[in-house]
Amino acid sequence: MRKLISHIKSIHKRNAFNHNRSNIESLSIESTNHTYHRHLSDKPKFRLWLLLLIISLCSLSSFAIRANAQHNQKLQLGIAHEIIRFHVLANSDSDEDQQLKLKVKGDVVEALAPILKDATTVAEARGLLSSNMELIKSTALKTIHENGYSYPVSVTLENTYFPLKIYGEFTFPPGTYEALRVQIGEAKGQNWWCVMFPQLCFIDSTYSIVDKESEKKLQRLLTDEEYESLLDKKTPVKVKFKILEEIRDLFS
Repeated sequence: MRKLISHIKSIHKRNAFNHNRSNIESLSIESTNHTYHRHLSDKPKFRLWLLLLIISLCSLSSFAIRANAQHNQKLQLGIAHEIIRFHVLANSDSDEDQQLKLKVKGDVVEALAPILKDATTVAEARGLLSSNMELIKSTALKTIHENGYSYPVSVTLENTYFPLKIYGEFTFPPGTYEALRVQIGEAKGQNWWCVMFPQLCFIDSTYSIVDKESEKKLQRLLTDEEYESLLDKKTPVKVKFKILEEIRDLFS
């Protein structure tokens, strides 16, 4: 009889233990489900927060890019206001026409060097060039005829667009500049250029040597920032935002 009672008590304890464990497991499952559902409900909020963050970063980046572009444009306009460029266009891309272009360039630069030597402002240089247009044209025609060609020549002083150009140690930004343009024949060949005022045309084209006095004149004409920007040859870099990469990884 005692054994039977003991056995019944044992069964009762075991059933009670199993019941408690079942309740614990049930509570655990309910807690897990609650956490999971809460996570699901928080996910749209998290994505919305990320979207707002991305929009804010893009807006800031766009603003910075526009501000930098405007600043660079201001620098270019300041530089263009103080210089006159020289532009010679060959008749064609044949070797003969390209060699002729270089001879015309050399003779025109040589003819204008003593005329522009003492010019101290762009207005003064512009006046000297305007009053010597016939000399420039006759110099170019003389060189062309002496080399056995009969191409016509057009000489103008006008505003024209130039892409970014590296000249010796100077990098001139793209933009519109006033330029003395000498167009040979059909002017469909590759062009040659330099800065006519101040006179930055190479005194030694083999080694790209620029007259030091002209460099000093250029530095006096420009602001410190404008001059330093011409010496800045850093190549564009691709900017990466670490936080954007991390956000991308969250959705990948």
